[in-house]
Amino acid sequence: MGKKTARFKRILLKISGEALMGKGNYGIDAETLQGVASEIKDVHDKGVQIAVVIGGGNIFRGLNSDSYGMKRAPADHMGMLATVINALALGEAINNEGLETRIMSAIDMNKVAEPFIRKRAISHLNKGRVVLFGGGTGNPFFSTDTAAALRAMEIDAEVLLKATKVEGVYERDPKDDPSLKPFKTLTYREYIEKGLKVMDMTAITLAMGHNLPVLVFSLRERGNILRVVTGNDVGTLITGD
Repeated sequence: MGKKTARFKRILLKISGEALMGKGNYGIDAETLQGVASEIKDVHDKGVQIAVVIGGGNIFRGLNSDSYGMKRAPADHMGMLATVINALALGEAINNEGLETRIMSAIDMNKVAEPFIRKRAISHLNKGRVVLFGGGTGNPFFSTDTAAALRAMEIDAEVLLKATKVEGVYERDPKDDPSLKPFKTLTYREYIEKGLKVMDMTAITLAMGHNLPVLVFSLRERGNILRVVTGNDVGTLITGD
């Protein structure tokens, strides 16, 4: 695997906040964080330009607003702030790997992050920096999956890689049936018609409208990000007909 060349020049990597918990139930697991940063370094060393969108579900999920007695909009704003916390943590871990990073936020917070500006983000990527996008889309009611699809298209990424807790896209929850195997490939329309749930429908519809390939794979197996980038048979690829 180490000698293989990368099949992409620029990627958007979506990491779920829950993936950063490791084996815990909340927050950021230091070993997991360092492992992700190390994998990003391995991919960067292949000459790949890397942008990252990270979720906030390890800290707060706006979808759980009812359980807190909140309205959805302020709860989603809390979730967006959680993504910035995760971006700061991952950015520092990547810096410790010897790479230069930039954090760009959809929510103005100029003391800790740059505002998202498309041409500036592309300039950072062209200079070899890893760019981390926090704050989701900057709007409530939109998931970080949708933010990932949007940012991928804005920066002209060749693929959206979704790193999550499962090995790919399944017909139903593999927790209920451990014998299930993930799909190898799906079309956007098959994903929508089957009502699959690994990525929300808004994100998939955006990807379909711009023919952006989406590859869903597990972050739990160390080295999978590099395996995906170098063409190994990992995860589920979602593309057009």
